[in-house]
Amino acid sequence: MTNQQIEQRPKGPLQSYREAVDWINGLIPFGIRPGLERIEKLMELLENPHRRLKFIHIAGTNGKGSTCAYLTSVLLRGGYDVGTFTSPYITKFTNRFQYNGIDIEEETLLRLANELKPHVEALAETELGSPTMFEVSTALAILFYAKVTYPDYVVWETGLGGRLDVTNIVQPVVTVITNIGHDHMDRLGDTIEAVASEKAGIIKAGIPVISAVAQPEAVDVIKRVAAEKKSTLYLLGEQFHETALSVRENEQTFRFDNLFRSIEPLTITLNGAHQRTNAAVAVMTLEVLRQYNALVVEDDILAEGLKAAAWPGRLEMVSQQPRILIDGAHNPEGAESLADALTNTYKYDRLHLMMGMLENKNHQEVLKHILPIVDTLIVTEPDFRMKKEASALAELVHEMRQQQPDKYAFELVVEQNWHTALQKLQQLTGETDLGVVTGTLYLIADVRSRILYDSDSEKGW
Repeated sequence: MTNQQIEQRPKGPLQSYREAVDWINGLIPFGIRPGLERIEKLMELLENPHRRLKFIHIAGTNGKGSTCAYLTSVLLRGGYDVGTFTSPYITKFTNRFQYNGIDIEEETLLRLANELKPHVEALAETELGSPTMFEVSTALAILFYAKVTYPDYVVWETGLGGRLDVTNIVQPVVTVITNIGHDHMDRLGDTIEAVASEKAGIIKAGIPVISAVAQPEAVDVIKRVAAEKKSTLYLLGEQFHETALSVRENEQTFRFDNLFRSIEPLTITLNGAHQRTNAAVAVMTLEVLRQYNALVVEDDILAEGLKAAAWPGRLEMVSQQPRILIDGAHNPEGAESLADALTNTYKYDRLHLMMGMLENKNHQEVLKHILPIVDTLIVTEPDFRMKKEASALAELVHEMRQQQPDKYAFELVVEQNWHTALQKLQQLTGETDLGVVTGTLYLIADVRSRILYDSDSEKGW
């Protein structure tokens, strides 16, 4: 960040919600700087408000947001007050700070930003340097829950990784690691073991861990760290299980089994086999809290909460005429789950898929799952600074098709402008077809706002 950019920042108190959000987003050029020194200092200056709260800390490559949604929905229906901190947001900056399912009020965010601003500016003058955008957002969330809303539980999603993630400043009552996949490997390490080690960094001494990690090498890491920390591990496939009973579009029913008991039937309306996994992780988390933290949630409330849970931007049908489905599958595991759902859950004659990606993703491994099942592929560009150019994505598709021409028999459309790409998708998608928009959540956020609200989103992380 240049001195000129720093000089252009507002002096004195912020005057409006928009100014507060611009000030926080103005810290983006400081980037992602792993480490807890700045957030620890910030908390110290604020008299450590995070120590008053009960956190359910959730890490993982995919499924964090959905698991947060299941937990929040059930706890709310059980009569608990719940804070939910997630990222990125789909529609508006306030989405990431929720209390009882409702976004933080703009006036409250402005007030808390003004409380933080002098401390942030003071830290910027020290050898630690300025807190980043995510550090300030995390501090703001802690203030919102510790000084304004006082929830019984805070459902607390990591940003990136775990060990050095800013959210790791908290001491949770339970820890969740949904899964491990090939994402952010430029920052977290270039092997599954390395990524697992970073995610396992949120495991705290004596605090129980619930996980659906599947790869043997990742399981080994999680088990080793849990043992070192003397934390009881509940692993999907070992200490708990889910069994599908029925699957159709917008409704999946399953049986849940664990060390304590079995519960059936449980129903979710989110689509894809991976959502049953996420729901099972949420149920096991609640079971652990029930056993060891005196949580009271009756089975009918559990069933009601799971069924009511919704998570925007993940296998979400945003239009019926034509049928347009959006899904933020931006890494290989997400693409595999999407392909599985499109093959096994949805019915259609022809599949038309529009995709936009960021530059730093594993594009070939994502495309490997998508290309065999589409009739039309439209490659486009998200409206974001780190976008992958549509022409470069198309070139990769050409290379893959040359290697396996029989397997990849689809029409390729290259359209740089995502607005025009969306219009083409809508025109192509006939009555018995399905249109899908996938890739980075920055594209998903824009498309969702355009279709549902006919407006531009605030999107961002």
